[in-house]
Amino acid sequence: MNIPSELKYTKDHEWISIDGDIATVGITDFAQGELGDIVYVEVETLDETLDKEEVFGTVEAVKTVSDLFLPLSGEIIEFNESLEEEPEKVNTDPYGDGWMIKLKMSDSSEVAELLSDQDYKELIGG
Repeated sequence: MNIPSELKYTKDHEWISIDGDIATVGITDFAQGELGDIVYVEVETLDETLDKEEVFGTVEAVKTVSDLFLPLSGEIIEFNESLEEEPEKVNTDPYGDGWMIKLKMSDSSEVAELLSDQDYKELIGG
């Protein structure tokens, strides 16, 4: 299982890549494996400012629909529109082409509350 060490993680199986005050968010390799074949990613919160842990969208797999929880407070500034045509990118490349949103953080101190790769491995029993 792929758990890149340079990323941060949440207990909700999301990964976060931070560049200045912009955070890129997607779901982890573990999460896409548990969900199975992803058929739809919906994010209707573009240009909205949300609090940490608010629902920013959903990911739909063949068997289930799961809420996506915002890992950090801020404004959603970009949605990976390629997922509208090719949601399977989340399965094939969860840390690359399968990213979901970009977020302008409103409180960078929240980053300290995210999980490291080691913490996340322990969470999933890796």
